[in-house]
Amino acid sequence: MTAIVSVTGNDGRSNLTPVWFDYEGDTVLLNLATHRKKVGWLRGHPQVTFVLMNPANAYHWLSIKATVAREVSEDDPEEGPRVTAQLDRIWTKYTGNEPPYGLRDPSIDERRVLFELSVDRVATFGKP
Repeated sequence: MTAIVSVTGNDGRSNLTPVWFDYEGDTVLLNLATHRKKVGWLRGHPQVTFVLMNPANAYHWLSIKATVAREVSEDDPEEGPRVTAQLDRIWTKYTGNEPPYGLRDPSIDERRVLFELSVDRVATFGKP
C-alpha cells in the first residue's frame, strides 16, 4: 500500500507526497533519492507523519507519527548494500517487477539514502 508522507519543509509548511511504505519490525523505512528536497527537509526536521488509507474504504486509515532515528547511505561501504537491497525489495513489492529497481536516473548518478524511523504514535480509524 502506498503511503502519504508529510515532511516539514524549510518554510515550516507540510509537504505531502506519496511514497512506498516499508518496515522492519517496529522500524519504519523510507528510501529516498538523495537529490530530493525531502532528504534535506528530513535532516532539518526529522519528524514525519505517514497516512495509509484502505483502498476499499477511505474511512479506514492508519496514521503513524515517527522520528528519524538513523540514516544509512547507499554509498556506505558496510551498510550501503542493505539500502540497495531494500530499494529492490520495495520495487518488487509495489510494481511486481524483478530487481533491480528500474526508476534510477542514470543521468545524475542517482544515489539513495535509507531513513530508519522510530514510531512515536499510531492512530487508526474505521473498519475494513
